[in-house]
Amino acid sequence: MSKIKIGVLTASDRASAGIYEDLSGQAIIETLNEYLTSEWEPVYKVIADDQPGVEEALIDMADQQGCCLIVTTGGTGPAPRDLVPEATASVCEKMMPGFGELMRQVSLQYVPTAILSRQTAGIRGKSLIVNLPGKPKSIRECLDAVFPAIPYCIDLIEGPYLENDENIVKVFRPKAK
Repeated sequence: MSKIKIGVLTASDRASAGIYEDLSGQAIIETLNEYLTSEWEPVYKVIADDQPGVEEALIDMADQQGCCLIVTTGGTGPAPRDLVPEATASVCEKMMPGFGELMRQVSLQYVPTAILSRQTAGIRGKSLIVNLPGKPKSIRECLDAVFPAIPYCIDLIEGPYLENDENIVKVFRPKAK
């Protein structure tokens, strides 16, 4: 059986130019390695923060690479080039606003500027796309909050069955009747 593919997309002008290391994308991979017991492999890209490039990468990860989950980092603030939520909305058939609502609620417990974050999530075909903030600490806080719903969401869109370490993160799936 082939490994489950999960997209990790960093949208950052400076990281894509090599000005600094992409710690955020690595934080996503490390966190998912802790959570998941399923065999999986990252489809990892660091690109400039521009809407057409983000849209192209999301479409490639969902449609060509077959990623059941695509997690983005960066590009969710109010700055002029922060257009990841717009790119996500543009390529998705269904938006899942509850993800962004919960992530902001959790982040507000740590920093008042979390209200400036525009993270969201959406469905493209059999892929769930989740926008995370750009800081590694915030990534973990947000993933800890929303991951319990992610495997069941992927079940509902007919993706692969994700298994996780219940000692690290407790996933919710309704009990069969």
